[in-house]
Amino acid sequence: MKKNIFFIFLTCTLTLSAQEQKDKPKTQIVEASCGQCQFGMTEKKGCDLAVRIDGKPYFVEGTSIDQHGDAHAQDGFCNAIRKAEVSGEIIDNRFKVTTFKVINENPKKDNLKKHD
Repeated sequence: MKKNIFFIFLTCTLTLSAQEQKDKPKTQIVEASCGQCQFGMTEKKGCDLAVRIDGKPYFVEGTSIDQHGDAHAQDGFCNAIRKAEVSGEIIDNRFKVTTFKVINENPKKDNLKKHD
Protein backbone atom coordinates (compact mmCIF):
# COMPACT_ATOMS: atom_id res chain seq x y z
CA MET A 1 0.00 0.00 0.00
CA LYS A 2 2.84 2.39 0.88
CA LYS A 3 4.47 1.67 -2.49
CA ASN A 4 1.24 2.53 -4.31
CA ILE A 5 0.88 5.85 -2.48
CA PHE A 6 4.53 6.72 -3.16
CA PHE A 7 4.10 5.84 -6.85
CA ILE A 8 0.98 8.03 -7.16
CA PHE A 9 2.73 10.92 -5.39
CA LEU A 10 5.81 10.60 -7.63
CA THR A 11 3.70 10.49 -10.80
CA CYS A 12 1.74 13.61 -9.80
CA THR A 13 4.92 15.51 -8.92
CA LEU A 14 6.60 14.70 -12.24
CA THR A 15 3.46 15.64 -14.19
CA LEU A 16 3.14 19.01 -12.46
CA SER A 17 6.85 19.73 -12.92
CA ALA A 18 6.67 18.99 -16.65
CA GLN A 19 3.62 21.27 -17.05
CA GLU A 20 5.34 24.17 -15.27
CA GLN A 21 8.41 23.94 -17.53
CA LYS A 22 6.23 23.75 -20.65
CA ASP A 23 4.28 26.92 -19.75
CA LYS A 24 7.36 29.11 -19.15
CA PRO A 25 8.31 31.22 -22.18
CA LYS A 26 11.95 30.86 -23.16
CA THR A 27 14.44 33.61 -22.37
CA GLN A 28 16.49 34.94 -25.25
CA ILE A 29 18.92 37.74 -26.07
CA VAL A 30 17.56 40.14 -28.70
CA GLU A 31 18.29 43.54 -30.17
CA ALA A 32 16.11 46.25 -28.63
CA SER A 33 15.64 49.83 -29.77
CA CYS A 34 13.15 52.41 -30.97
CA GLY A 35 11.11 50.79 -33.69
CA GLN A 36 10.75 53.99 -35.68
CA CYS A 37 14.20 55.59 -35.16
CA GLN A 38 16.42 52.51 -35.45
CA PHE A 39 14.40 49.71 -37.07
CA GLY A 40 12.53 51.81 -39.68
CA MET A 41 9.07 50.67 -38.59
CA THR A 42 6.26 52.91 -39.87
CA GLU A 43 3.07 51.31 -38.50
CA LYS A 44 2.93 53.73 -35.53
CA LYS A 45 3.83 57.40 -35.06
CA GLY A 46 6.32 58.58 -32.42
CA CYS A 47 8.88 56.50 -30.59
CA ASP A 48 8.01 53.00 -29.40
CA LEU A 49 10.06 50.12 -28.01
CA ALA A 50 10.72 47.27 -30.41
CA VAL A 51 12.80 44.11 -30.48
CA ARG A 52 14.40 42.40 -33.44
CA ILE A 53 14.16 38.62 -33.40
CA ASP A 54 15.71 36.58 -36.21
CA GLY A 55 16.12 39.76 -38.25
CA LYS A 56 12.46 40.86 -37.97
CA PRO A 57 11.38 43.80 -35.78
CA TYR A 58 8.30 43.63 -33.53
CA PHE A 59 6.75 46.37 -31.41
CA VAL A 60 6.76 45.41 -27.72
CA GLU A 61 3.67 45.21 -25.53
CA GLY A 62 3.99 44.93 -21.75
CA THR A 63 6.72 47.54 -21.23
CA SER A 64 7.42 50.91 -22.80
CA ILE A 65 10.43 52.76 -24.17
CA ASP A 66 10.31 55.23 -21.25
CA GLN A 67 10.58 52.50 -18.60
CA HIS A 68 14.20 51.87 -19.57
CA GLY A 69 15.85 55.27 -19.29
CA ASP A 70 15.91 58.37 -21.48
CA ALA A 71 15.20 57.16 -25.02
CA HIS A 72 16.89 60.25 -26.46
CA ALA A 73 20.10 60.01 -24.42
CA GLN A 74 23.31 59.11 -26.28
CA ASP A 75 22.85 55.42 -25.42
CA GLY A 76 19.03 55.58 -25.37
CA PHE A 77 16.84 53.45 -27.59
CA CYS A 78 16.28 56.23 -30.16
CA ASN A 79 20.03 56.61 -30.70
CA ALA A 80 21.36 53.09 -30.18
CA ILE A 81 20.45 49.48 -30.66
CA ARG A 82 20.94 47.68 -27.34
CA LYS A 83 20.86 44.06 -26.27
CA ALA A 84 18.11 42.85 -23.96
CA GLU A 85 17.30 39.58 -22.23
CA VAL A 86 13.61 38.96 -22.82
CA SER A 87 10.92 36.35 -22.50
CA GLY A 88 7.52 36.42 -24.08
CA GLU A 89 5.84 35.44 -27.30
CA ILE A 90 4.91 36.87 -30.66
CA ILE A 91 1.15 37.30 -30.96
CA ASP A 92 -0.55 39.20 -33.80
CA ASN A 93 2.84 40.43 -35.08
CA ARG A 94 3.72 42.03 -31.70
CA PHE A 95 6.07 40.80 -28.99
CA LYS A 96 4.05 40.32 -25.78
CA VAL A 97 6.77 40.62 -23.16
CA THR A 98 6.85 38.64 -19.92
CA THR A 99 10.31 39.85 -18.84
CA PHE A 100 12.55 42.56 -20.30
CA LYS A 101 16.02 43.41 -19.01
CA VAL A 102 18.48 45.67 -20.82
CA ILE A 103 21.97 44.20 -20.85
CA ASN A 104 24.64 46.69 -19.80
CA GLU A 105 27.07 46.63 -22.71
CA ASN A 106 29.11 49.63 -21.56
CA PRO A 107 30.18 49.23 -17.92
CA LYS A 108 31.30 52.35 -16.11
CA LYS A 109 35.02 53.04 -16.20
CA ASP A 110 35.09 52.82 -12.39
CA ASN A 111 34.27 49.12 -12.60
CA LEU A 112 37.02 48.21 -15.05
CA LYS A 113 40.23 46.80 -13.61
CA LYS A 114 43.50 48.35 -14.73
CA HIS A 115 46.29 46.06 -15.81
CA ASP A 116 49.87 47.07 -14.98
